[in-house]
Amino acid sequence: MEIQHAPSAHNDPFLRDLRLFCTVARRASFIAAAQETGISPAHVSKRIAMLEAMLGAKLFHRTTRRVSVTAEGESAFAWAQKILEDVDGMLEAVGGAGGEARGQLRIATSLRLGRRHVAPVLSLLRQQHPGLEVWLELLDRRVDLIGEQFDLDIRVGDVQEPHLIASRIATGSRVLCAAPAYLARRGMPEHPSDLPRHDCLLLRERDQAFGVWRLQGQDGGWETTKVTGPMASNVADVTHEWALEGYGIIMASVWDVAAAVRAGDLVRVLPGWQHPSDIWAVTSARASGSARMRVCLAFLKAQLTQGPHALATSL
Repeated sequence: MEIQHAPSAHNDPFLRDLRLFCTVARRASFIAAAQETGISPAHVSKRIAMLEAMLGAKLFHRTTRRVSVTAEGESAFAWAQKILEDVDGMLEAVGGAGGEARGQLRIATSLRLGRRHVAPVLSLLRQQHPGLEVWLELLDRRVDLIGEQFDLDIRVGDVQEPHLIASRIATGSRVLCAAPAYLARRGMPEHPSDLPRHDCLLLRERDQAFGVWRLQGQDGGWETTKVTGPMASNVADVTHEWALEGYGIIMASVWDVAAAVRAGDLVRVLPGWQHPSDIWAVTSARASGSARMRVCLAFLKAQLTQGPHALATSL
């Protein structure tokens, strides 16, 4: 999703083409770049051809399936990134004098967290800071923050990469839930060791081991259980819907199932067990020092811990 913005220095044709060039290089595809930027593949190809003509260099090798960056393109890509970072820095410095955050923010997060919480918060952020340009990408997988050129990844669970900077946005935990119909049919587990005998709806989520659930008891002890089931997906929306339809037990964040539990559509399973999973905003060292990032992080933390889009932390 892209939040529209008022005209700015980023709309200069040359800078716009440099951003488009970087998107094509990162995606290795005119079609993927067109989908990300919201313009037609033909227009992407035309703008890249015009940039190549202006630079007097071939930037991409083109095939019917994908594009790859040439040697000249690699050099141009490095320069383009530096130019765009410098432009963002200039806008930020000038805007900072008037208290206005400026520049582009590329943000990634998971589908359900993004759609239900992060997207509406970013809409409010954009209203307060019209100098920001926001691109939000929703992916039920862990992104390569640097390789995919995101400024910020909002994720659930521990941050393992030592080269990234993590800021806790909100506390949270994952819990087990199932529909009343499933529990009436199969019974309520009494201990994590009972889970292998149940249908567990498996999600290949961003930081979970597929088919392994690790739970912490009220006494602080941990139990690791290998679980199985006849249905699995890499999309949280799918497993959530299957749980509501009574097909099995899911492990999901409290903020994601709180409304369904309150409505009686899902029931907490093994209420004495959970998996602590805080919500983190993760940045690279390069991106972490910018004023627009500081504004964004403070706003996300405030809005996701209180207010209409806050994350539920208990059932």
